[in-house]
Amino acid sequence: MDAVGRVKLADVAAQAGVSVATVSKVVNGRYGVAKETISHVQGVIDDLGYVGNLGASGLRNSRTNVVGILVADFEPYTAELIKGAARATRETQYDVMAYAGGDAPAWERRSLARLGGTLMDGAVVVTPTSLDAAMSVPVVAVDPHYGPNWLPRIDCDSFGGTKLAVAHLIALGHRRIAFLGGRQELDSSRSRESGFREAMRLEGIPVEDDLVRYSRYDPDIALTMVGSFLSLPEPPTAIIAANDATALVAMAAARDRGLSIPDDISIVGFGDIPDASLCEPQLTTVRQPLQAMGEAAMTMLLAILDGREHEQHIRMSTEIIVRATTAPPRTSH
Repeated sequence: MDAVGRVKLADVAAQAGVSVATVSKVVNGRYGVAKETISHVQGVIDDLGYVGNLGASGLRNSRTNVVGILVADFEPYTAELIKGAARATRETQYDVMAYAGGDAPAWERRSLARLGGTLMDGAVVVTPTSLDAAMSVPVVAVDPHYGPNWLPRIDCDSFGGTKLAVAHLIALGHRRIAFLGGRQELDSSRSRESGFREAMRLEGIPVEDDLVRYSRYDPDIALTMVGSFLSLPEPPTAIIAANDATALVAMAAARDRGLSIPDDISIVGFGDIPDASLCEPQLTTVRQPLQAMGEAAMTMLLAILDGREHEQHIRMSTEIIVRATTAPPRTSH
């Protein structure tokens, strides 16, 4: 204690046998401390009479009853996830805040630092690539980055779904199939490419380097990559895009070159966003249960906040939805 007898964080830490950082987390209501430790430290705080900054700690310790869903941008894919997340909070005490953090590096950490603990009690973060353990609130990830994933997470069967897309095209008679990949740092993007390569391998069809390109899900990059496919001496008869948005870009690029879809080229997407069934012709795609994924992620987050048991990883199934952008190649008509 100091000269005037005021108890400090260090005094509580010494008495409790924990670090000052742990005491600070308990005092400020931050996430990441075991319930038993919180109870023990709180008992020492009460015994020693530690007061601290009552105004600040009171603010932080009060629940906001707001949960966030953080996305890089509001677009059709994230809009469907948000709808599902909002559905999970019906008939609960929680309100949902949707927040777009932009696609700058580490947008996820910056957004959580800005919002966590003061404006929201926890968050569902969509396609995070830069998160660490030092977070002030619980987080559930949808479609996280490639590599070890310690966060509770929701994703879909990207590998199996892309195999279905390839099998559909091969059944129609296609052999020269191009793959337009997405963001390589995302586990789902890598899985979709792996599914494509495995399906081609199983049929004994070699994958040429010129027929695999990456768009990062950026429409401008996608347009350039599709142009490179269509400019080949022997262009592909079909393109599989790793998401629907870039599949729609591929359709536009093909039309700009005077190609008919699906007579001249077949195109398959991934996701089944609303635009997939609204475009002309309607897009053949691999359906992700996007709203169900958002609902499951938010349900998992609410279980964490309420101290209930929850699964660590949920992978949802995918299916091929055949519409009007696929047909046998001209040589097979």
